[in-house]
Amino acid sequence: MTAEPSPPQVTQYQQIHNLVQAEFTIEEGFIEHDIPTFFVTLQPNSKQAFLRLYKQLDPMRLAPFFRKRDDKHVLQIVPKPSVKPSRKRTNIILFLATIATTLITGYVLSLGWTEAIPNPLIGALMFTAALMAILGAHEMAHKLAADKHGVEATYPYFIPGLPAPYGIGTFGAVIQQKSMAPNRDALFDLGMSGPVMGFLVTIVVAIVGISMSNSLTVNELPPGSFQVPLLLDFLAGMLLRLPSVPDKYTLINLHPVAYAGYIGMIVTMLNLLPAGQLDGGHVVRVLFEEKARTVLSYIAILALLLIGAWLMAILVLFFIQYPHPGSLDDVSQLSKSRKLASIALIAIFILTIAPLYTL
Repeated sequence: MTAEPSPPQVTQYQQIHNLVQAEFTIEEGFIEHDIPTFFVTLQPNSKQAFLRLYKQLDPMRLAPFFRKRDDKHVLQIVPKPSVKPSRKRTNIILFLATIATTLITGYVLSLGWTEAIPNPLIGALMFTAALMAILGAHEMAHKLAADKHGVEATYPYFIPGLPAPYGIGTFGAVIQQKSMAPNRDALFDLGMSGPVMGFLVTIVVAIVGISMSNSLTVNELPPGSFQVPLLLDFLAGMLLRLPSVPDKYTLINLHPVAYAGYIGMIVTMLNLLPAGQLDGGHVVRVLFEEKARTVLSYIAILALLLIGAWLMAILVLFFIQYPHPGSLDDVSQLSKSRKLASIALIAIFILTIAPLYTL
């Protein structure tokens, strides 16, 4: 239902109208379901115009919402939802709990390295420091990207998990995004920043860990063996000079720090899956149309089933039942540099993919 502004609304509507008119050519303006709505003409500088309007409306606790409706470009000015303040105490408690569970995991992993690690407590500290560095770098990159683009977000929530031998001590970490990204560029940065930064730290951790690992040639793979990502296999071959013996297997005995690097690669791979609110889901939301995103989501579920990640497949299936909200400006196109950067994300995904089941 549309209507002309009522007397109590006139002052604010006129103020909003003037702000919009300063940035866009208004074809028609009206109130739709109590929301100031404008049909505007799309211009070459619409992305920059929208960002200026976004900053001007923010002190008024309002936000512009830009969408294409049929053959028209619709700009609506909506109230910003109230945001509850975060309790940093929760972040600290979860962080300390995750340190405790990963320390236990690192201790258990170090028991098999008595020659190289005489004191398992040292190995536990090394494993925890390496893994928390990867997870922390990933999430803090998200936080910094959110702050850069004016997106309200919490500090990381680390999620403790079952320690070894039942788990790895953590289910990763997340930040809670409390407002929408202003445009597609910002949403892409939010999705890309975490995997890229976590990947870079993972490479450093893997190199350090592999340099402390060893290898042996066996006739049969022992129970509990698993395949590693292409990147970890490459680094091991380069640093350990793995021999190629016909009809035999080369087994890499991962040092606890190298195992943390392996976990970092798996975390990166899972986060880059093109589905839901995962980092990869943010990226495909700005790159593809709805049908393509749906197809990619089901391909991701199939890939998870093939590598043995049943629980993650179920979670992704749950995620895709809810459409991604996108960004406030869902009309302006993604910058060319970011489109090219998406190729790097594909390369990272390929380098970190690996089966999650044991051989």
